[in-house]
Amino acid sequence: MASRSFAPLSGLHEHIMGLGRADDLRAHKPGQRVVLGVLTENDQHNRLFGQVSSKYERAFHDASTRDVSTKSATLGDHVIESVVVQSAKQSTPFLLPSELLLVDDAVQDLGSGSCMDASMCSLSEEETASSEDVLCVSEYAEDIHRYLRECEVKYRPKPGYMRKQPDITNCMRIILVDWLVEVGEEYKLCSETLYLAVNYLDRFLSCMSVLRGKLQLVGTAAVLLAAKYEEVYPPEVDEFVYITDDTYTKKQLLRMEQHLLRVLAFDMTAPTVHQFLMQYTLEEQVCARTVNLALYLSELSLLEVDPFVQYLPSKTAAAAYCLANYTLNGALWPENLYAFTGYSLAVISTCLKELHKLHLGAASRPQQAIQEKYRSSKYCGASLIEPVESLPLP
Repeated sequence: MASRSFAPLSGLHEHIMGLGRADDLRAHKPGQRVVLGVLTENDQHNRLFGQVSSKYERAFHDASTRDVSTKSATLGDHVIESVVVQSAKQSTPFLLPSELLLVDDAVQDLGSGSCMDASMCSLSEEETASSEDVLCVSEYAEDIHRYLRECEVKYRPKPGYMRKQPDITNCMRIILVDWLVEVGEEYKLCSETLYLAVNYLDRFLSCMSVLRGKLQLVGTAAVLLAAKYEEVYPPEVDEFVYITDDTYTKKQLLRMEQHLLRVLAFDMTAPTVHQFLMQYTLEEQVCARTVNLALYLSELSLLEVDPFVQYLPSKTAAAAYCLANYTLNGALWPENLYAFTGYSLAVISTCLKELHKLHLGAASRPQQAIQEKYRSSKYCGASLIEPVESLPLP
């Protein structure tokens, strides 16, 4: 069986450490971006590394100019680094820099790994569409929406958490989320998997201080958990190790998965922007082009922790619907959705303005994974639609 000629995505870890290298991101022309190495049953053990340069190469270590002290204790020939786990339900103070999270490499051998089905199959488009029909039950639509609105408050990240992170920045998180979009596209993961992974990532970072050298590990563990939760056939743990170019070991990834679960108190069912947006588009029927533009805008909002983390997912979804509807149809927030959600245009206007600003600058961003994803006909070329210059808002 012939395999596709992708090289693995190497060095996201290194690139976040070397954020000053913006020229590396802009050097790749459209159509030449390397995503992830693709594994098939015949070439799993014949991976080729370093053949094609990646936009994430030359990474963390180049620009990491300051040392971060960590507590460590020696156990035999191994170093056990301090790990502080905080329950998401507790209100203890944020961790001190001396308690920065480092994953221990040799505390436990967690066995041979995941029991996942080895198949790399994902849901077909027909199955994905049918899975969304659960939201079409009109008799329960309001009850479902009311329940999701209650849960979104409980399972939201803490606004402004990035200001308390001593070693990572918003720019590093943007690079990581951009990479997670590529992971989702390469392995044909459901859209909801990406939104859940970002939710897990932000909730974890709201409670734990993380070194930049471990940020990609946290993101990889988040998408691993989200895939296990949402996908019928999630990729195996080895696949997630592979997409990091073996920057981390399988043991490290499984250990981080444990930390995520403990910090999130095993609360994996978090309402996302995607869920609310699907409800809105089913409640107020619009064309497929408008739906895909709204999905594109909502996915753009995942990149920016500030200001969008301060808005509840339901409000961000409303803003995405509004902006897409105005861009293509010249209308903003319909009365039907005002009655369904309780959100007036005045309530969502601030979020709407921020999303419009993000849409205007999307084409010029160095991170282009979302734009490339939504250029395809599958998404009606949503990222190619020109943004409106202004909104009819005070």
